[in-house]
Amino acid sequence: MAMSYDTLLKYLQEGFPDAEITLTDLAGDNDHWQAEIVSARFAGLPRVRQHQLVYDALQGHMGGALHALALKTRAP
Repeated sequence: MAMSYDTLLKYLQEGFPDAEITLTDLAGDNDHWQAEIVSARFAGLPRVRQHQLVYDALQGHMGGALHALALKTRAP
């Protein structure tokens, strides 16, 4: 089962309410997404920690309903 744009956006907006979020469906199948997230929460954090915060926001759906997610994260 794939994750829809609206569902993915909801999880990310809940996890990063201050963020500018851009989602791109890379394969047109609601299963391979790219997320660009610009959030003040990322300030001073290494990229691996930034990505861990994103996975935390997805509440365990990474690898299940969400098969692939390419991440671009940065602070404003």
